[in-house]
Order: sequence, then structure tokens, then C-alpha cells
Amino acid sequence: MIKKKGSQYQIANFIPVIGIVIFVGLYIFSSTLYPGGSQANLNSEGFDWINNYWCNLMNEKGMNGQPNPAKPYSIIAMIILCLSLMFFFIQFAQIYSKSKIWKRIIKTSGIISMSFAILIFTKYHDLMTTLSSIFGLFVVIGIIREIYKSKLSIYKITGVICILILGLNNYIYYTQQFIEVLPLLQKITFAIVLLWIIGLNFEMNKRKIKIGAKHN
Repeated sequence: MIKKKGSQYQIANFIPVIGIVIFVGLYIFSSTLYPGGSQANLNSEGFDWINNYWCNLMNEKGMNGQPNPAKPYSIIAMIILCLSLMFFFIQFAQIYSKSKIWKRIIKTSGIISMSFAILIFTKYHDLMTTLSSIFGLFVVIGIIREIYKSKLSIYKITGVICILILGLNNYIYYTQQFIEVLPLLQKITFAIVLLWIIGLNFEMNKRKIKIGAKHN
């Protein structure tokens, strides 16, 4: 446990943050193992951070046709991330949502969205991506709805940015317009959304401590 201002933070409350940190570490490690090939150059060597997608790391082979040793590590990273975010959505709904309906929507949609996201490495990648995005939209809308009533102004703004940038990702993916920028945009989106969640996780735990102090 980590002490702060007389209160105790339980490690379990920071599972989302811990999971995200592990995911990022495994993501970077996996990228060093990727054999090569990208949408810009099938014969390129290694992982190209501008032209390779995250899901390239989870394929059986690199886009250059060589066996991909990054696959197991990237899949483990994705599973850890999705389970951590499931925990976050449940945790957020419990602490912030006063509406039983929205509490249920955030929890259920979050679990369903992340369950589909875990399966994007399968042959049903496109379907899993679509379903995860649809349910994920309900989650983000639910979270923004709850923090809109709070004083967390910065998270309201960044929440809207998350919706817009996720929408842009999906637009490019399904229309194939400006597809050459999607790999880089995907990584920027990951960074923005995950930093938003990390910030909210810390804010949730501050709120949890305040609520606990009132009851003591």
C-alpha cells in the first residue's frame, strides 16, 4: 500500500494504471521482435512506428512473410490491457454513476467492448473491431455524461477529443481515405485515450478516499 495524506491507496484500485503500464512495456518489447514489412513497404525491416499497425504485431507472420516472434507477447499485452480496462469501467461506474441505468450501460458495454477487443488478433479482426468500437462508444459517452456533472473540466474536454479521434480512426478505416496516416493516428489515439483513463483512475481514487473519509 502507498500512504498519502493519512489515507491508504490499495494497489487493487490502480489495476487500470498498472495494466496500461505493462501493456505499453510489452508493446514496445513486441515491436523490437517484429520481423518487418508495413503497408508502405512490404520489404522493410523491423517495426515501423509510422506505417505499421498495432495488430501487425499479433499476426502469425510479418508483412514481409517472415515468422513473427512478437505475436505471443503482443497478444498477452492486449489481454492485459482489455482486462485492466474492464476493471476500470466497472470501478468508474461504481464510484461516479448515480443512475442505475447508466451504471449498467457503462459496466456492460465496457465488458462487451473489451471482450471483442481481445479477439482482434483472430481471423474475425474486422468484425471484432467494429463491435468493440460500437460498444466502446456507449462507454465513453457514459463516462463523459457522468464527469460532465463533476468539476473535472479537463476530462470533459479530453473525453470529447477521445470520441472525435476514435470516430476519425473508424472513418479512415472503413472509407480507406487517407489510410496511409492511420497507423500513426492509431498510436496517437492509444496515447490520448490511455492517458485520459490514467488521469480518471487517479481522480476516482481521490474521490473514493473522500467518500471513505466522510463515512469514518
